[in-house]
Amino acid sequence: MTEKILSSGLEDYLEEIYIAHINNTPLKGAELARKMNISRASVSEALSKLVAKKLINYSSYEAISLTIQGFEEAKKVYEKHHTLKNFFEKVLDIPSDEASENACKIEHIISQNVLNKMTELTKFYETHTELIKKLKEENTK
Repeated sequence: MTEKILSSGLEDYLEEIYIAHINNTPLKGAELARKMNISRASVSEALSKLVAKKLINYSSYEAISLTIQGFEEAKKVYEKHHTLKNFFEKVLDIPSDEASENACKIEHIISQNVLNKMTELTKFYETHTELIKKLKEENTK
């Protein structure tokens, strides 16, 4: 297993920055603080840590940008979140808000092996909808 370079909190910041990036929405520190409902001082401290790890480019009052390494790390976190949320919604029938909230908690600790198995099961559910429907009907009788 590779050594984790980021705390779950820093991963959350990186994921928010990534989402802004893929939506072509410039994101400044103050806006990030508002989105995450965190103080500007806490955001500033976290951004400094991400700069030190060479994951973002940032200076006060400027838009935050991802470095190449930051983009790769953020993409991994984002994809874990998406995979987990998808699994919770499609396989477990969890409502979207609850699925997203739980995905956000689990994305930081889940192993790649478990994530891969969840992806396989989600794909099975997506490609065998009639079978799944019948199984669910049988289960509710």
